[in-house]
Amino acid sequence: MNDQHQRRRGALAARIAADADAVLITKPVNVRYLTGLASSNAALLVPAAGAAVLATDSRYAGTAARVCPDLELIVQRTTSEALTARAAETGVRRLAFEAHAMTVEKHAALAALDERLAFTPAGHRVEELRRVKDEDEIALLREACAISDRALADVLPTIGPGRTEREIAIALERRMIDLGADAIAFDTIVASGPNGAIPHHRPGGRALERGDLVTIDFGALRGGYHADMTRTFAIGEPADWQRDVYDLVLRAQLAAIAAAVPGAETAAVDAAARDLVKAAGHGDDFPHGLGHGVGLEIHEAPLMGYDRTGKLMDRVPVTAEPGVYLAGRGGVRIEDTLVVRPGGPELLTETTKDLLVL
Repeated sequence: MNDQHQRRRGALAARIAADADAVLITKPVNVRYLTGLASSNAALLVPAAGAAVLATDSRYAGTAARVCPDLELIVQRTTSEALTARAAETGVRRLAFEAHAMTVEKHAALAALDERLAFTPAGHRVEELRRVKDEDEIALLREACAISDRALADVLPTIGPGRTEREIAIALERRMIDLGADAIAFDTIVASGPNGAIPHHRPGGRALERGDLVTIDFGALRGGYHADMTRTFAIGEPADWQRDVYDLVLRAQLAAIAAAVPGAETAAVDAAARDLVKAAGHGDDFPHGLGHGVGLEIHEAPLMGYDRTGKLMDRVPVTAEPGVYLAGRGGVRIEDTLVVRPGGPELLTETTKDLLVL
């Protein structure tokens, strides 16, 4: 992927050339995107013209030399300081930085290193590049989603009355690792019965009972890329109100997926689902946005909600996850990870969305 990382750095250099002589990248996920190095302490200096320089400490030096041999490497604990000094030494006068990823204290310390440097916010330039994925990135997302699908299929037969939320979450997470996930993409949600009315419920000791709906929100991490899927199941024969809410959420989700085409306004995709939910009298019971971008971070641009701006583009992976939550009774959420394509969305999560009775 060295050529791919080099192209990404070139695209970033072109984007900052009009505003700065170089940009200092300190957000770890953005360093990884531009170099391939996953590290808790690394920074990258990308000049508008010339070669980039990577800095990390001795713990990651060997990995950096192997993963990105094309980059000059500075091995120093204080990575941002090392690259700020290098920028000043090489004639940089306008240095862009990731203001959204740097503390005020760190900015003040760097600005005091050399009075010749003028610091200017870079904006979310790297995140803008990351929004549209290349096919290698989509392949990793596809792998992560396939692992998630297989893990759920393996765990589903064990779910029933008497199993606790926590037991199910642990079993699902263990199965994803067994199937080749690097880790879980985020803390697994298992919400049963009245807990299903809490969108981000933390699984606990409640045992599933007949008459419950149970919502499971989970995903695998593969090669740094995150899967995200939610399914809701019935424990025993569902009541009429449960089927009605489930059918409503499914119709809303399918409408949003159909609307997720290149050029679509993110607010319009949200509205495709939200308007159906509102018309059914449950507008107040759908309190969150429709979905979000997914990639090296579980939540990244674009965000899709009624108050969000922007358009979808080809090769942008997003989630579609409408939900209806009824306090004291339970809830339903259905979520898929999909890739926006000109010919229609590519669904990466493939587990059935029929209401399964467990």
